[in-house]
Amino acid sequence: MSVRVPTRGTGADQPVVATKARNGAGAKGLTHLAEDDATTAGGNASGRIGSEPAKSFPISKRQVWEAYKRVKANRGAAGVDGQTIERFEEDVSHNLYKLWNRMASGSYMPSAVRRVEIPKADGGMRPLGIPTIADRVAQTVVKQHLEPRLEEHFHEDSYGYRPGKSARQALDRARRRCWDYPWVVDLDIKGFFDTIDHELLMRALQKHTVTSRVDFDARSHAFRGRA
Repeated sequence: MSVRVPTRGTGADQPVVATKARNGAGAKGLTHLAEDDATTAGGNASGRIGSEPAKSFPISKRQVWEAYKRVKANRGAAGVDGQTIERFEEDVSHNLYKLWNRMASGSYMPSAVRRVEIPKADGGMRPLGIPTIADRVAQTVVKQHLEPRLEEHFHEDSYGYRPGKSARQALDRARRRCWDYPWVVDLDIKGFFDTIDHELLMRALQKHTVTSRVDFDARSHAFRGRA
């Protein structure tokens, strides 16, 4: 099916081809996601959350494509749905289009996380959550949006999980500090990620994203809009 829509600001018509899947799963055929910067910012959204109309967010297909390339490069195991990177790749255009459409319309909801136990150096076990491939792509989109805004708030000596920081840099700084101080403090917070105050964490995140059009709902982790 081919329709013509006006190009914003020019009044000219531009052909747009939309192909609907037979199974009703949504539009397909976007094989060049990296070349399409279309977003759904503004206007009316077609999706709904409950009885309220979903709102649109300025998430481009390029952002989703770039996020997928990072997830693919990191490999990793399948989530609760059993879908591997290889299976996701078999219908990557449709899978990424469906994810982009849900994120941009505000109807994206994450799947459950597969829990596995990995051994610790002290003989104990550490729980590890493995999201689905699609959820890892969505998380990467959010990470790429939030990370530049939050980086400036971290201490210069913070090295964990930060871009451009490494364990080698942390060791080098510790070695230099040993020349200045005759003492060392070694501490750890037991079960930090299991015991952290989630509500307080979300409040801190929202404080630094108050001017953003993307933030989190602490209960569902779904995208929410701000006026």
